This record gives sequence, C-alpha cells and structure tokens, in this order.
Amino acid sequence: MNRFQFVADHQDTFEVKRLCEVIEINRSSFYAWQNAAPTREQRAAADAELEARIRAVHDDDSTCGAPRITAELNDGVDVEDRVNHKRVARVMRERGIAGYRRRRRVRTTIPEPADQKVPDLLRRDFTAPAPNRRYVGDITYLPLSDGENLYLATVIDCYSRRLVGWAVADHMRTELVEDALKAAEATRGSLAGAIFHSDHGSVYTSAAYARLCADLGVIQSMGAVGTSADNSLAESFNATLKREILQDHNSWPDETVCRREVFRWIVRYNTRRRHSSCGHTSPTSYENTASLPLAA
Repeated sequence: MNRFQFVADHQDTFEVKRLCEVIEINRSSFYAWQNAAPTREQRAAADAELEARIRAVHDDDSTCGAPRITAELNDGVDVEDRVNHKRVARVMRERGIAGYRRRRRVRTTIPEPADQKVPDLLRRDFTAPAPNRRYVGDITYLPLSDGENLYLATVIDCYSRRLVGWAVADHMRTELVEDALKAAEATRGSLAGAIFHSDHGSVYTSAAYARLCADLGVIQSMGAVGTSADNSLAESFNATLKREILQDHNSWPDETVCRREVFRWIVRYNTRRRHSSCGHTSPTSYENTASLPLAA
C-alpha cells in the first residue's frame, strides 16, 4: 500500500503527525499528496479512457505493440490531440496489454553448390531509394496438423517492405520460387533491372531459375552460404507471419485453413499493418507517397 494512502486511511483514528513519524514521511509531503488527489483522479480517468482505445486496437490485432498502437491512435488526429508513445507504453504495461511475442528458429534452406557464382549485391543493406529497385525473398514452411507442410515463397520490396509476389505449394521445387517471381512481375508490370536477393537454397541456384531471372531482366544476388543475417529481412518477414497467425499454436489444422489465413494476413500486412521502417504506415500507403519508376 502507498504510505501516503495509509496515513489518509487512518488519520481519523490517529494524529497525522504521529502517523507520519511512524512510517517515516514528512507531513508536508503527505499534505501535498492529499491536495493532488483531484489531479490523480483526472489522470486515472484519462488513463482508463486511453486503455479503452488501446484495447479496441489490440482486440482488432493482438500482435500490436505500443509503437504500432500509438501510430494507429494518432492516425488522422490533430497534433495537439495526439497521444505520446511513452504514455501508451505505460498504460499497456500497467494494464497487462502486450503485443504477441514468440521466439522460434527453423532452418529451411537446403544449400546446393552452383556452377554460377552470384555476388552479394546488398551486403546486408536492405534499403532502396525507390520501389521496384531491390527485392529479397525466401522459402518458409507452413506446418499442418497432419505432419505435412505447405511452403511459401516470397518477393519483398526493400523500399516499402511490401510483399509484391508470393506463392504457396506443397513442394519446394523450383516452380514455387518461379511462381512467386512471376507474381511480382505481374504486380509491378516489369522487374527489368531490379535486384533479387536470396540465400543459396537449391531452387535459387538452379539453372531454370537463373533463366527466368534473365528473361525478366532481374539481377540475382545471394548472401554467403549458411549465413542467415545476409537475408535477414526475408527471414524476419517469415517469422512475423507465422508468429502473428499461429501465436500459441504449432500448426494449421489443414491446407484450406492455412491458405486462407495466410492470404488474409498478407492482404492485411500490405494494406493495413503498420511498419516501423515505413514511418508506421502500411507498405502500400508508404509506396503511395512515392512514384513507382521501373528499376534502372
């Protein structure tokens, strides 16, 4: 219990001076605390109102933490009415509201020696000056309850973090990553001159994939073998997808549910989910603030 509150609760029975001496506080401090009661009540009421707003955002997406919730609350609000991120974090902490966190590390890359040596053109710099200049991609497995897996291949724009191309299949053959790259090409209209960065998985080092990249005018880039940090943007996307969809579950119940929930999450990710690297806007909103030239 707050020591000041203890004095307040017993001041009708014992002398305030004596109570303050016993619990070792200054009388002036107690009276200052007592006089500030209306201010504390106003703050508590304001915090309760803010908590309700926070819960409304959190209930819509339980993976949101304080930064994304703050951005959501301040979206379209006048400057003088905006809420401070530290206050949002404090209220969330005091009320036990938190974004979902799960640490999970799974290796899916199957390295294969390639005749063609592909350089690392990004060198862990996962940024781009404009859309359609630099992409990263990877394959991740999507576990099903029957012990089988689906596999997701991705093509992510380094400028906006937008997932511009993706494909899901029950195999990890080259066609999977080819379909994802073709989907990206359909989204952008052209990938000519763009860099696509991946790991040394066998599908990315295949001759068929190299031919597709050449046909589309895509410049291949690869990180070092066995070094996940060289493709950390793509791996982070995979981890976020599974963490935010599965949460406390280890698998999807079946293929149909898996495909539907992944599709739904990807649409939300591109159009609604706020990303810190995009100034807490969604990838598509962030791209709308820039023109979309073809890669040079």
